Amino acid sequence: MYETKYMFKFLIGILAIQIATVGLVILAPEDLQGIAWLRLIIPLIVVALFSAFWFSSLASHKSKDELSSLQEQHAREREKLQVNAERAKTRIMKKTQQQIAKEAKLVHGKANFKVGATLAGAMGFGALMLLTEMMTLGIMTITTAGGTLGGYLYRGHKEKKRIALVNGAIGNTLIKERKVLPKVVKKP
Repeated sequence: MYETKYMFKFLIGILAIQIATVGLVILAPEDLQGIAWLRLIIPLIVVALFSAFWFSSLASHKSKDELSSLQEQHAREREKLQVNAERAKTRIMKKTQQQIAKEAKLVHGKANFKVGATLAGAMGFGALMLLTEMMTLGIMTITTAGGTLGGYLYRGHKEKKRIALVNGAIGNTLIKERKVLPKVVKKP
């Protein structure tokens, strides 16, 4: 379809040249002597020049059309590649974050058990001190263990907030990049 459009335009130009040439030869005088040749050659040269300009214009339009269609095709492919790369990047980031969170949870679980056992031991020691009537040492031990437990719980709470923020930020980044990406691709 695309090539036949230009083929018909070139065919019309060739037929016009042939008709003009035949018409000029038929209208030429029979005795072409001296300057009479110029009456035939000059109109034929004019027809040839016009047809050359016409064919040149057709060829330049054809090349511009092909170039613009190739540029559009490459822009679509580039956009598709960029979107796929962003999706893969986000998928990998989420997977990595999940793996890090899983490993952190495992490590925190082990640490929580150790800290809990240590604090329980410290509280037990403080209670023993209170029972044996060493009030000051017992109260100091229980207070220190309680403060440590409170600080540890506060740190765990902050860590959960940070992880939730990071996981939420990854999803929001992908949404923002999908909005910005088509604007970037359209720039030449």
